[in-house]
Amino acid sequence: MEIPACPKCQSINIVKSGIIKERQRYLCKSCHYFFTVNKIGKKIDDYYVTKALQLYLEGLSYREIERIIGVSHVSISNWVKEFKIKKPPHPNYHPTYKIFNHTELLEYLKNKDKLSGAGMIITELGDKFMMIKWERFKD
Repeated sequence: MEIPACPKCQSINIVKSGIIKERQRYLCKSCHYFFTVNKIGKKIDDYYVTKALQLYLEGLSYREIERIIGVSHVSISNWVKEFKIKKPPHPNYHPTYKIFNHTELLEYLKNKDKLSGAGMIITELGDKFMMIKWERFKD
């Protein structure tokens, strides 16, 4: 039988620590974490973690990011805390975003009037594209 590694610190310095609900329980001697081998936790793809953090840095709120990528705002908040992300202040600008498919994006970019007057970034979001545009607050 292959000896498992600690899911928290990846150490192989582990010992058996009883049986819980017919599953072997282990204790990591390095970080003192209890775990079972058969337990498969939810794991969100790193792609979505990266996208959520990018969108947060672009000025979107947790709830807006939740609606866009379909991941809980609580998870997004936890990632921001875990990676110690600090949002830069944008006192004079606010982000707006639109989601396009390929042809809609091309049509939007053809109109020069829509492109001027604000900063803009386009990022891939699954099979669609998201355009984030910063517009100056009106006085």
